[in-house]
Amino acid sequence: MMLLRKILLPFSVLYGLITSIRNFLFDKGILKSYSFDLPVIAVGNLSVGGTGKTPLIEYLIRLLSPEYQVATLSRGYKRKSEGFVLADENSDAALLGDEPFQFYKKFPNINVAVDADRKNGIERLLEITRPEIILLDDAYQHRKVRAGFYILLTAYGDLYVDDFILPAGNLREGRSGAERAGIIVVTKCPSNLSAKEQYDIKRKLKIDLDQKLCFTTIAYDTFVFSEESQLAVSEIKDVDKLLLAGIAKPEPFFAYLQSDNDVVMTFPDHHHFTEKDIAEIKIKAQDKKIITTEKDFVRLKGKLPDSQLFYLPIKSDFISGGDDFDKTILNYVGKSSRNR
Repeated sequence: MMLLRKILLPFSVLYGLITSIRNFLFDKGILKSYSFDLPVIAVGNLSVGGTGKTPLIEYLIRLLSPEYQVATLSRGYKRKSEGFVLADENSDAALLGDEPFQFYKKFPNINVAVDADRKNGIERLLEITRPEIILLDDAYQHRKVRAGFYILLTAYGDLYVDDFILPAGNLREGRSGAERAGIIVVTKCPSNLSAKEQYDIKRKLKIDLDQKLCFTTIAYDTFVFSEESQLAVSEIKDVDKLLLAGIAKPEPFFAYLQSDNDVVMTFPDHHHFTEKDIAEIKIKAQDKKIITTEKDFVRLKGKLPDSQLFYLPIKSDFISGGDDFDKTILNYVGKSSRNR
């Protein structure tokens, strides 16, 4: 691995130079950024995938939707549609992408849209739905839109300061990109992360004085759910079953549910399940329960029997900094809303 990184390092230098020039041009106004007259919060990361953006977006929806009309805007990764799409009762994961469709199904009181061109997406949302807040999913590097507030996620054990720029590493841009963030969230931490280790990480990340640092862990539900019913994890943990995941870094999901005799199937992140995949899953599952992630469930629903297919919900729980996080976001939204 180290040898491969050394071989790819010149390409990373070139890629880093290109992204640095691009950021400089946006920072100086040579390349045009567009801002909007309402609170726009961008959630993203410096690295490719696997930092826990979806549960953090859902946390923001729960925080803000009781008081404000919230809309989410994603690019709709691996969807089979193009351009701007606003979710409605005819939408599915193929049309929207799995995360946006998950938002739509879980939060019927918000508007969910997809558009790779975030500027156009925001303009269409403002024309059609008139939201009070827009949450931009995975838009940290989308500099054509200037969000009012940026939240940067970095996974515990895979901090951006320990990584390299693509292709030698997984960073989409240099570490200096973290300076745009108002809040940096270290995600997927052990639930017992000590105060000393939090302090050590803070020093390592070199947080600016005007930035907030928070630590979260992934909390798994104590129930799994199907379209028809729910079962306690304690009931199914020691029962023979098939565990299935098509997400980045699925190991914690498997570890939470797995027993010795379980069948385990892994697929690439955002995988579109083919008829061949479904046939193989059915053969391996036989009459066992099939437990999958919430993201995969929205793509598998209707392809496998409702009586067999269950999903395990997750959410972000704050280990520290949660009160600061809520206060900072609510203050930003309140001030931005009053200025409209």
